[in-house]
Order: sequence, then structure tokens, then C-alpha cells
Amino acid sequence: MKLNYKATTKDGKISQGVIEAKDSQEAAYYLRSRDLLPIKITQVQESGFSFLPSLKKTSNTDLILFTRQLSSMLTSGLTLMQALSILKDQMQNQIMKEIVIVVIQDVQEGKSLSASLERYPQVFSPIYVSLIRAAENSGFLDKILLRLADNLEKDQQLRSTVRSALMYPIVIVVLMVIVMSIMMIFIVPQLTNLYKNLNIPLPITTQVVVDISNFMGTFWPIVVSIGILLVFLYRRWVKTDSGKLIRDNILLKLPVFGILNEKKILTEFSRTFGLLIGSGTLVVLSLNQAADISGNVMYKNAILDIAKRVEKGISVGDAMAAYAIFPPILVQMVKIGEQTGKLDESLIKVSEYFEREVGETVKTLTTAMEPFIMIVLGVSVAFLIISIITPIYNLTSSIQ
Repeated sequence: MKLNYKATTKDGKISQGVIEAKDSQEAAYYLRSRDLLPIKITQVQESGFSFLPSLKKTSNTDLILFTRQLSSMLTSGLTLMQALSILKDQMQNQIMKEIVIVVIQDVQEGKSLSASLERYPQVFSPIYVSLIRAAENSGFLDKILLRLADNLEKDQQLRSTVRSALMYPIVIVVLMVIVMSIMMIFIVPQLTNLYKNLNIPLPITTQVVVDISNFMGTFWPIVVSIGILLVFLYRRWVKTDSGKLIRDNILLKLPVFGILNEKKILTEFSRTFGLLIGSGTLVVLSLNQAADISGNVMYKNAILDIAKRVEKGISVGDAMAAYAIFPPILVQMVKIGEQTGKLDESLIKVSEYFEREVGETVKTLTTAMEPFIMIVLGVSVAFLIISIITPIYNLTSSIQ
């Protein structure tokens, strides 16, 4: 558990911080071993909610900052303990600051950096820890941290690019649904009463709008309940192996979006696989760890199967060629990398190619989606307006 402590040093100065221990007795013993006299030890209270989420969790930006600064300080010649001590004061996020404090304590006790970071899987992924462990074994911790920071920044930029491409159509569709719902629930019923009072015959389009409005006004609790039930059932279904497989297969076959998803997966996989190989991690272990980065069951299963084939003596390129989901350029670059002994460099180069492809796909998607959305929005609004105005126009024409 996490414990807050307040203690005095030999010089009589007050020292405060956070410590990981089983109980207060173990914490007190640890503090005395560090020549600190405990005054007060209390358990860290974590509230169920917070208006400042940044203090309750860490973001990818915090992780990048930690990795980049630690790399820079190690490169400049500082020891790991000196770098961590400086880094502790530079962390703006309270959670990251507490983690660094605990890491400092672990390193002082003789634990490795990777073993300490492994205690926080919600912040440091298994791939991150594996790279740190490989760097400690090879003695190139500063260089691996630098490459890791670059990799994290590229992943963040890639996700931001994809997210920005999807945000525009999602916002437009949501706003359109909200506006249409408001009109159907509040405006159309008022006009329906007007039509009834004037005894106006309704065209087929107007009747359709009126029927939809009446249905939504009368049965909206049932519609909402069914919607919530469907979401609940869908979320349970996608947690099953068959559900995940069907969903991921559909996502890859979507027009334009499927290609974008495929390029994103290939970018992240090839970059992470290359980074693991470059750090000295075994090929089979690298494949097993990189499989989780894809986020797609089809790619994950394929990569895990490739790892099994490689373990039996088949080359990575030949094993990868058996799956159509890996494009020829990736297979060829992997084969070239294996032949030249520079597999990590080949993977990094092909990841940069896929990253450029993602950028081009995003531009194409954004360019194509804008007119398509405007057409759909225009047709929907025009249909609604014409359906509402037509009866009034017919009445005015008959009076004239």
C-alpha cells in the first residue's frame, strides 16, 4: 500500500514523501534504516472521483516527458540515482512524481529500474519494461530511452492524426442526430396539431415524418431502453473471442476506414517490433510482445503464430508471407533485413513508409468526407423542411 510519511533527519530537518510498504511498521523500519525518525505515517487516501483527472492518472505525454528527460540526463553523464532525483522535482503530475519517489527507493535498495517500473503496469507497458530490461543488460540505457521516447512520440502523433480524421464526421453526425431529434420531438408535433386543426391532407413524405415523430414521442422510453440494452449486449459480445474476431474483421473491411486502420496497425507493429529487435530482445520474444500492440485479434493471432513458426526454425519473412494481411512491401523488407542482418533498421524504415501512408489516407478521407457529409446533411434537412412546408404550401395554393 501507499503510505504518506513525515520524519526528521539527523540534522532535525523535516522530510515528507510517499512510500510503498505492507503496513506502517514496515514503513517505519525502512525509514529508520535510512536514518530517518518517523513522526507520522498514514495511508494515502484515494477518493472515488476528482475534478482534476490529471492528478488521478497519467497521460502518454507524462510518460514521454519522463522517458525523454531521463534519457537526456543519463546522456549528459549523470548517474541513474542523480537523474531520478532531479526528475522527481520536475514531474508536474502527482502520480508520476509518487512513482519516481518509489523507484528511487527501489533503486537504492538494489533493485533494477525495470523491476521497479514493472510494478506499475497501468503506466509502463510490458514492452516498455522489456526494453528497459534489455537496455540495462546491454549497458545502453540512455540510447534505448531516447529511441523509446521517439517511438512514444510517433505513436502519439499517429493516434492524434487518426483521431482528428475521425472527429469531424463523428461531431457532424452527432449534431445532426441531436437537431433531428429535437425537431421530431418538439417542433413536428406542434405542426401536426396545426395540420389537424386546418384539416390539411398530408403528402406521403409529411405523413412519414409525422409517423416517426409520433413514434418517438410515444415510445421514446422503449427506444432508449432498447438502445441501452443493445449497447450492453454488444459490449458483452465483443469481449468473447468470436465477437472480437468478427468485429475486427469487419473493421478491416470498412471502406477507407478499414485501410486507415490497417495502415495504423502495420505502422505500430513494425515500429515496435523493430525497436524491440534493436534493443537486443530475442526475435520470438519480440514478436510475442509486439502482438499486443496491434489491438486487432486477426493481426494478434497471426503474429503469435509467426512467433511459433520462427521458434521452429522458419524465417520471419517466410512465416509472415503465409498471411495475406501483411502486405508484400513489409514481407520483402523483413526478408531483406534478415539477409543483411539489419532487421531492426528495415522495420523502422517500413514503419515510416506506413506512417506516410496513414497521413495520405487521412488527407484523402478528410477531403472525401466533407462533401459527402454536406450532401447527406443537405438532403436530410431538405427532406425534413419540404415535408413540413408542403402541406402549408398546398393550403396557400388552394386558397388562391
